[in-house]
Amino acid sequence: MRIVFTGGGTGGHFYPIIAIAEAIERLSEEKHLVEPQLFYVGPKPFDPATLAEHDIEYRSSPAGKLSRHGIPNPLNFIRTGWGILQSIVQLFNIYPDVVFSTGGYAAFPTLYAARILAIPVIIYDADAEPGRVTRWSAKFAKWIGVAHPDAAAKLPEKYREKIATIGHPIREEIRMPAKEGGHEYLKLDQTVPTIFFMGGSQGAQVLNNTVLDALKDLVSRYNIIHQTGAANLDEVKGISKEILHDHPNENRYRVFGLLNTLALRMSAGISEVVVARAGSGTIFEVASWGIPAILIPIPLDVSHDQTENAFSYMRRGACLVIEQHNLSPHVLSAEIDRLINAPEMRAKMAESAHKFSAQDAARKAALILLETGLEHEPK
Repeated sequence: MRIVFTGGGTGGHFYPIIAIAEAIERLSEEKHLVEPQLFYVGPKPFDPATLAEHDIEYRSSPAGKLSRHGIPNPLNFIRTGWGILQSIVQLFNIYPDVVFSTGGYAAFPTLYAARILAIPVIIYDADAEPGRVTRWSAKFAKWIGVAHPDAAAKLPEKYREKIATIGHPIREEIRMPAKEGGHEYLKLDQTVPTIFFMGGSQGAQVLNNTVLDALKDLVSRYNIIHQTGAANLDEVKGISKEILHDHPNENRYRVFGLLNTLALRMSAGISEVVVARAGSGTIFEVASWGIPAILIPIPLDVSHDQTENAFSYMRRGACLVIEQHNLSPHVLSAEIDRLINAPEMRAKMAESAHKFSAQDAARKAALILLETGLEHEPK
């Protein structure tokens, strides 16, 4: 059996693929199946090393970004057209039994090619408001998985029979926070609460700047773990060093570009509150840890996805939301203080987060992929 994965270029699109690949490995062993050959077809993957670790073969296929506003860039049309041709060649050479997409512009050429070649397609969307590629590919997809309970109602009624709400596939290695050793590992003060700022895989400049503006105030009461995004690390590290120079609590601040698995589990294990953007992957990771959150979605004029995600999560009682136009160092500090000083509120939010998180999403998706692949294999 051969399975092709495709999806957008961010961690939120990429890591569910890895979680599902892990589940396929486990199910193949449980059911005594020959382990499928796995491929990833699309633009440069977010984390090539992780593909290699799971024996997922990468095949290149370019894709142009879809324009939300203004005049479309003609180069993106050319890139997408070339990507479709490349994807047809790649899929014809592989001829997989099923194609699985996590959505995003990067998936479009591969999905288009799969439709032309009549290869079964399964799609998954992690956002509360399904994206444009998901809406388009829902027409011919054999099965549609969604993460958010609100998402199914936003797809046409005629597709309901093939839609399943499964939650978000999360890698096994990060699902369980490390409850011991985090303070020692990160060299942080055990006498004060810890706040974890997650900038996401791409970083979040506005969030980074607000943290820096509030830093002196925050370290007077809390440990701060700050994930800036790899591209922003050097700048944030330099500014924070100046801000905290000779500050009595400068050792309460730890800054990272992108945390490795161990550091992420250690950070989650000691954190009382997570402050983050509202990417679907981030929300479901935080939910699986059962940590109260403050979410700061990207503004609507840039992307509607995160605002929908944040308020969907808030309606379930698991987070507070600060819209970016209301974000300031004072507001951020005040909302953190409000949560830290309300242990009963945090306990309810943690319970709501656990309920929101579906722990077997990767297994559900992997089962559907294996069943579809077996149906398509030549008898």
